[in-house]
Amino acid sequence: MKLVKPKKFLGQHFLKDLKVAENIADTVDTFPELPVLEVGPGMGVLTQFLVKKDRQIKVVEVDYESVAYLRETFPQLEDHIIEDDFLKMKLQRLFDGKPFVLTGNYPYNISSQIFFKMLDNKDIIPCCTGMIQKEVAERIAAGPGSKTYGILSILIQAWYKVEYLFTVSEQVFNPPPKVKSAVIRMTRNETQQLGCDEKLFKQVVKTTFNQRRKTLRNSIKPILGKDCPLTADVLFNKRPEQLSVQEFIDLTNRVEAALKAMNQPA
Repeated sequence: MKLVKPKKFLGQHFLKDLKVAENIADTVDTFPELPVLEVGPGMGVLTQFLVKKDRQIKVVEVDYESVAYLRETFPQLEDHIIEDDFLKMKLQRLFDGKPFVLTGNYPYNISSQIFFKMLDNKDIIPCCTGMIQKEVAERIAAGPGSKTYGILSILIQAWYKVEYLFTVSEQVFNPPPKVKSAVIRMTRNETQQLGCDEKLFKQVVKTTFNQRRKTLRNSIKPILGKDCPLTADVLFNKRPEQLSVQEFIDLTNRVEAALKAMNQPA
C-alpha cells in the first residue's frame, strides 16, 4: 500500500526515527495494567511498538487515508482503529468507563485542546504521555517565576505531576517542523478536590494571565471590579506568574468570599 502523504491542514509531521518512537511508546509503561489510547497514529510508527505490549490498544485517527493504511498494516487491531476526531469523542465509552493511558505524537495545532480534554476526563486518565512542541512542553512543566509559566502550567499541575522527558530534533520528521519537539509525561497527583470552586479557579487563572504583565490588583478587575477592598492586600502587588498552584487556590477562595460579600444586600 502507498504511503500516506502528510497533510498540512491536519498539522501532520510523521516521525521517522524508530528509536525515538520506541522511547515514546515506553513512556506508557508506568501503568502496565491499563489499556492505552493513541491519538493521531498516522502511519503507525508509534503504534508498531505499542502493539507489542501485553495490553489493550486503541487508536483514534481523523485522517481517512491514515485509517486505511492502519487497517491494512495492523490487522491485529481489528475493531480498535477508530476513525474520529478525538476532541469530539466521549471518552467514557472507550474502555467501558475504565481508566486508560493517553499517548501520541500529538498534532501541534491542537495539543493544548487535547490536554484540556484530558483535564475534563482526569478521573479516567491517570497518565498522559506523548510528543508535542518543545515550547508547549516547557510551558506545561514550568514553575512559578518562569517566563513560560502560565495558564496551561497551572491548570495541568493542579491535577498532574509533569515530567519533561527528552527533546526531539526537527530532523527526524517528514516534513520537518520549524520547531523542536519534546516528550512529556503527566501523572495524576493525589489531589481529589482542589479546595476551591473549580470554575472560578479557571476564571481567576485565565483572567489574570490574560494581562500577565500587570499586577493582580489590575488584572483581577474584570472579576472584582475597580473598587473591591480585597485588592488593597499586599498579595495583589504580585504578578500572576509569581503565584504557585496553591496560592491560586487560596486566591480563588478569597475572590469567592469577596464576590459573595459584594452581592449581599446592604
